[in-house]
Amino acid sequence: MAHYNFDEINANALQRLMDVRPFWIDIAPALEVVPGMEKMVILHSGPPITWERMCGPQRGAVIGALLYEGFAQTPEAAEALAASGEIRFEPCHHHGAVGPMAGVVSASMPVIVTEDEVSGCRAYNTLNEGIGVVLRMGAYSPDVLQRLRWMETVMAPALKRAIRKAGRLDLKSIMVQALGMGDELHNRSRAASYVLFSRIAPYIVETLQDHVETSAVLRFMEENIHTFLGFAMTSAKVALDAIHGIDGCSIVTAMARNGTDFGIRVSGLGDQWFTAPAPVPDVLLFPGFTREDVNPDMGDSAILETVGLGGFVIAGAPAIIQFVGGSVQEAIRRTKLMYEITVGENEHFTIPFLDFRGSPTGIDIRKVIETGITPFIDTGVAHRTAGIGQVGAGLVDAPWDVFEGALVAFVERYG
Repeated sequence: MAHYNFDEINANALQRLMDVRPFWIDIAPALEVVPGMEKMVILHSGPPITWERMCGPQRGAVIGALLYEGFAQTPEAAEALAASGEIRFEPCHHHGAVGPMAGVVSASMPVIVTEDEVSGCRAYNTLNEGIGVVLRMGAYSPDVLQRLRWMETVMAPALKRAIRKAGRLDLKSIMVQALGMGDELHNRSRAASYVLFSRIAPYIVETLQDHVETSAVLRFMEENIHTFLGFAMTSAKVALDAIHGIDGCSIVTAMARNGTDFGIRVSGLGDQWFTAPAPVPDVLLFPGFTREDVNPDMGDSAILETVGLGGFVIAGAPAIIQFVGGSVQEAIRRTKLMYEITVGENEHFTIPFLDFRGSPTGIDIRKVIETGITPFIDTGVAHRTAGIGQVGAGLVDAPWDVFEGALVAFVERYG
C-alpha cells in the first residue's frame, strides 16, 4: 500500500482551494451550458433521490418546474408525470451545479455561469427568486411561475447583455468585501447583493433595450437581499471542485441535503456519497407557523459552510444571528469550534470580530471524528407540505453518521 502524508496532502489542497479566482462570465439556459443537461432531466439538491422518497417541498418544486416547462398543465398532471419514470432526477452536484433549498433546475431555467480562472472549473446555479413563496421552497402557484417566466424572458437577457458588456465580474473580491460588511454569505448576502448591484447596474443601463423592462430588472435586484446567494454558491462550488478527487485528501468537498437525506462527499473518496437522515433545524419561525410545519434540512447551499463561510463565520455576521434564533456569544462559540475540525484558515476570508482571523476552512473528516464536533450550518427552512414555501430560518448540526461512514471508507481505502 502506498504511503500517504495526509496532513501534507490536505495542506496543499487547502492552498489550492484558497488560490481559486471565481468570475461570473455568463447567463444562459441550463440546457445550453450545464454538462449532461437534457430536456427531460430535472436536477435537484442533495444526494441522489427518487420521486417516491422526495420530501414535500422538493416535490412541490418539481411540480412547479414541470408546469413552468409546459410538460403538464395542472399540478395533478405534473405529479403523474413525475411518478411515471419519464423524468430523470439527478443531483445538481453531478452536473457541476448547486441549487438552494429544493435545488430544482430544469432545461429552460437561466443559470449563472461561474468560472475559476485558475483551475478552469465551472459551476452553475439558477437566478435567485427572492424570499417567501418561491419555487426553491416548494411553491408553484401561478405568481411563482409568472415570476420564473419573467426571469427567463426579461431579467436573464438583460443580465446576459450586461455581463457580456462587462466581460466578466470578480466574485471573490465581492465576497471579501461583504464579509467585512457583516455578511456570512449564506443566510445573509445583503451587502454582497448591493455590491454586485453597484458593479453590474451601469452595464445593465448601457445595454438596455427597453426602459420599462430595464427598470423592473434593476428594481428586482435592488430589492432582493439574496441576489448574490447563487453567485456565492457557484464560487464555493468551483473552489471545492478544484480539490475534488485528490488521492489521500480527507477534506469534505460537498455537504448537501434534499429534505430526506443529508450527504457528504470527500475529496479522496471520489464521487461516493455518505448519507444519513436529514435533521430538522432549530428554527426561528415566521408568524403563523409551528415546529410541526418544519421540513427537515434541505439544499445545496451548505456548500458555503463546506468552503468555510455561512455558519462557519457567523461570529462576523451579527445582523443574521437574531434572524436565525441565536445569540452573539453562541455565534462566537460556534465559529471557534469550527477551527477544531478544519485544516486551516482562509487568508482571504477574514472575520473582523475575531481580529480578522481567517475563516475555518477545509473540513477534515478525521478531525470531526477525533473531536466529536460536526459542522454547523445556518439555513433557510421550508414548510413540509408542497406548495406553501418558507416558514423561517434556523441552525442545524450536520449528522455524525455521514462522517463516521466516510472515515470508515477512507481507512479501508488508504489504511
